[in-house]
Amino acid sequence: MNEKESFRPGEIVPDSGIYECNCGQHHHWSTDVKGHRFPPVPQGCSGSAWILKDPAHPAT
Repeated sequence: MNEKESFRPGEIVPDSGIYECNCGQHHHWSTDVKGHRFPPVPQGCSGSAWILKDPAHPAT
């Protein structure tokens, strides 16, 4: 998966892990499970999507 790929709220989570919003402030996080839907970005955040920060099961 492309590390810079972003996912919009409501889309299906492709891989479990910790995602951060794309606002560039590195302050809003979401732990998401594969197959679930992404939540909305936090209220007041200027971001519009989620980017994978730390995969739950990194390739070895």
